[in-house]
Amino acid sequence: MQVVPIRTKKTLPTGRRAQGKAANRRIILDAAKQVFAEMGYSAARVRDIIRATPLASGTFYNYFRSKEEVFQALCDEAAQIVGPTMRDARHKAKTAETFFYGTFRVFFAYIAERRASGVGPDPRHTQPSALGVGTLKQDIEGAISRGVLPPVNAQVLATAMWGLASGLAETLAEWTDVDDAARSATAFMLQGYRAFGTEPKSVAVNY
Repeated sequence: MQVVPIRTKKTLPTGRRAQGKAANRRIILDAAKQVFAEMGYSAARVRDIIRATPLASGTFYNYFRSKEEVFQALCDEAAQIVGPTMRDARHKAKTAETFFYGTFRVFFAYIAERRASGVGPDPRHTQPSALGVGTLKQDIEGAISRGVLPPVNAQVLATAMWGLASGLAETLAEWTDVDDAARSATAFMLQGYRAFGTEPKSVAVNY
């Protein structure tokens, strides 16, 4: 029988028991990262991750219910580093070009590193925590207030940036390097972001 972990918002104790739980979770995540790198995410199974640890199968299910949960935990862990790095680059940007490039460069480097390690089959899984359309929208609004970006629809521009980033990330292996991908994405945004202005424009449609 699989033991489903109970989700709680309570603060965990900082004693020996809590340290042991944290250590077990770390063992599972490190083993999963190794298994994904060696076998690939699609081929890997929960039993492969368990075999790569000194833990019993029941212990695994005290922390994770599936391979997908382990994968998401690895994404979230990496995003704790990637997210602030992207935000820092955007906050330091003095021009629209550096705003776009800073976001794309960090994101593509993150995807490339994950691809190389075998962790993560789909870059879109990183969207909520690594790129964060909501957070990106806030940073766009901040850039507008600083005069880095002209007045635009921040929600539309954030969604467009994410769509471009995720689309290119799916074919990142075809690019010579992440800088090339980031420069190309930046050039595309510089050419098109004025189309997302706040004032609606009439469009002639021929039927």
